[in-house]
Amino acid sequence: MQIKESELILNPDGSVYHLNLRPENIAKNIIFVGDQDRVEKITRHFDVVEFTTQKREFKTQTGIYKGKRISVISTGIGPDNIDIVMNELDALVNIDLNTRTPKEELTSLNIVRIGTSGALQPDIPVNGFVMSQYGLGLDNMIQSYSVDKVTDTAIEDAFIAHTGWDMRKGRPYVVKAGEKLLEAMESDIMRKGFTATAGGFYGPQGRVLRLDIRDSELNNKMDSFSYDEIAITNLEMETAAIYGLSALLGHNAVSLNAIIANRALGTFSTDPYAAVNGLIAYALERIAKI
Repeated sequence: MQIKESELILNPDGSVYHLNLRPENIAKNIIFVGDQDRVEKITRHFDVVEFTTQKREFKTQTGIYKGKRISVISTGIGPDNIDIVMNELDALVNIDLNTRTPKEELTSLNIVRIGTSGALQPDIPVNGFVMSQYGLGLDNMIQSYSVDKVTDTAIEDAFIAHTGWDMRKGRPYVVKAGEKLLEAMESDIMRKGFTATAGGFYGPQGRVLRLDIRDSELNNKMDSFSYDEIAITNLEMETAAIYGLSALLGHNAVSLNAIIANRALGTFSTDPYAAVNGLIAYALERIAKI
């Protein structure tokens, strides 16, 4: 079936609409960052950068690191941007853009998110690394898709019961990271975590400025939640959305976080840049061996 022009929008040069990319511009190994300025902080480690483009907040650089071709893409902030990035990346590798038809042989991308986050549990040290074994989506974006085949209903139900979740906000969803990348990134210095993804920065994360929120105790309930000895380790705005769409589309994804604050202890890193640089170096070495 041919995909309509209104559904898959291409630029005059044949690139996908938001990312401004053509299939030959991206590698099968992709690093996501939120901040466009962080792209070059990663690619400065490359042996060569062969391609660069930017449209709005979506900046992409593709190059070679220790013989491995890697693309680094800034997604911007939030699950809505992840919806754009994931669908357009998948279109680049799994849809023939000339005929507008899905390919018979599908390609699976390796997607590694490198970000910063604050820890929710007191035993997670500042400047440490957390690898999200699971993503807990509070954002509701993914519910636009048929997600039941990739979500963990048992953990979702336990979370809903523990927090007294208001279903007017939509059903939370839980998706596991790709096993291939979990194994590739695992080590003694990488803590396995359970990352919650909010749909916004203020009210959705319990911040109150001038507007009341539905549940002022939600953050405390999240801190105390655990399932099968898995506790929520950190809170951010992209991981669960990446996991959900990756699982649905057949890609491998893992999210790595440099912990620059511990909310339970009220502490903040004295050198957050060093923590991020350390995580970048760690991730690049692991990706080069995939």
